[in-house]
Amino acid sequence: MSTQLPHPSQAAPDTTQIHNIGYRSYDGPRLGRAYARRSLFSQSLRGAYGLGRSAKSKVLPMILFAVMCVPALILVAVAVVGKQSKLSIEYTQYALYLQVVISIYLASQAPQSVSRDLRFRTVPLYFSRPIERADYVLAKFGAMASALFILTASPLLILWIGSLLAKMDFAEQTKMFGQGLVSVALLSVLFGGIGLVMAALTPRRGFGVAAVIAVLTVSYGAVSTLMGIAFATDNGGVIQWIGLFSPMTLIDGVQSAFLGAPPGFPELGGPSTGVGVIYVLVVLALIAGSYGILMRRYRKVGL
Repeated sequence: MSTQLPHPSQAAPDTTQIHNIGYRSYDGPRLGRAYARRSLFSQSLRGAYGLGRSAKSKVLPMILFAVMCVPALILVAVAVVGKQSKLSIEYTQYALYLQVVISIYLASQAPQSVSRDLRFRTVPLYFSRPIERADYVLAKFGAMASALFILTASPLLILWIGSLLAKMDFAEQTKMFGQGLVSVALLSVLFGGIGLVMAALTPRRGFGVAAVIAVLTVSYGAVSTLMGIAFATDNGGVIQWIGLFSPMTLIDGVQSAFLGAPPGFPELGGPSTGVGVIYVLVVLALIAGSYGILMRRYRKVGL
């Protein structure tokens, strides 16, 4: 008994069809790496203040920004009403007094900038486009430093405007305002690099926050304690060397040595000009080192 197979023409009809749903190749301009880098920088900077994110994400950075600016507004109001001849605080001292606020801001925003990309494994998606590892690191580094500069320079701008309203000497106030901007610019780049390195070491945001707080706050507390002990035991010569081991005292030493700022060190004063050069070199080395560590870190996670 033989079984006859159905002829192809007698089989079930083939229902496969090709539909044109409108896709076509892109023939417009290719914006390239520079545009992608600028876009990543812009989005990261906006994200550092919660812009373009949920309302909950805006609360903490905006509160910290207000906390940074309110003391400046109060100082300006007192200067204008009291017709003071100079401000109650130096421009270069402002960030030192509010360093806790700066540390909290960095600890909250540095992990947000890089930890989420690591946790959700989206970094390789960035590198699948024209953007390269160096573009990613530069954009994130620049955005974090810019966000910190906005945070630290805004109150200085308020102080400068207030000094002009109080009819203080324009040339003197502008000079000190410029010195303050140089100081906070250096602080922003240094702190931004350190914060991103600490945050990029782990995809866990909580660990990143703790690491940033530990490096900035704990190191400053330890260095300040050692300075106090050295001063109390008449070992004042080592105080300027102890200051090399904390990011905040590094900035304090640089601005006291070269920007005419009153030092935050014990009563013996800040570093000499010669030691100040070493402070500058250490700051530059830390910034370059932070960039190098980030490049090495994203060489691995970008694969």
